[in-house]
Amino acid sequence: MTLPALDARLLAVLELIQAEAHADIGTDHARLPVRVIREGRARRCVAVELHPGPLALARRMVARVRLEESIEVRAGDGFAPLRPGEVDSASVAGMGAYTIQGILERAGAALPPALILQPNDSPRALRVWAREHGYHLRAERLCPGHWAYPVLRLERAPGPDPAYVGLPEAAALRYGPRLLRGGSELLRGVVQADLTRLTPVAAPGRESHTELGAAREAAEYLAGERSTTPLSAAPPSGAR
Repeated sequence: MTLPALDARLLAVLELIQAEAHADIGTDHARLPVRVIREGRARRCVAVELHPGPLALARRMVARVRLEESIEVRAGDGFAPLRPGEVDSASVAGMGAYTIQGILERAGAALPPALILQPNDSPRALRVWAREHGYHLRAERLCPGHWAYPVLRLERAPGPDPAYVGLPEAAALRYGPRLLRGGSELLRGVVQADLTRLTPVAAPGRESHTELGAAREAAEYLAGERSTTPLSAAPPSGAR
């Protein structure tokens, strides 16, 4: 049977999943859990969906591919349908960063030791949350689409996160420490787009001024530390 197709951002999420038991929060059509099981990235999945329409679609998808024994579809909000310790990892994708942060903060004891997060906007709030709640950033991806989608894998660990060592903090929190070290053309385009957008409007005391400072830090790091290529790549379509 043909596997359900995933776009670039969900493929990046898939590649960062490896667990005994995994939960997909806000699963929508349940295509991601199906691929997780079919590709052997987990032995068991719990697909959680709040809204009745997508919940029905998820159940039909799981039944169609005959994975009812490996994927359980549950109705509920965020991590509420999960028991503490039931899963090793969880994914939350396709939502705003502050929406994802709210879901994590309400999870309580059901929060697993590994998280794969794909916000539809700046992930800065999630990186700050991770540092405040004992999660280290183990991997990051940046995927093309309507704009550049970030994907983060966080793992619970003691002490400060070593991923941020030696980097300008504002730039690392906004653009990602591992992405900065990678210095991809896609990231360079995002930083350049921010410089172009923020320079004419930034003023002291405004959020845009803080964002511009982070963009300048990132541009200096990318130009001086990681590559001799000028930071002038055209921004990806829709990059913010």
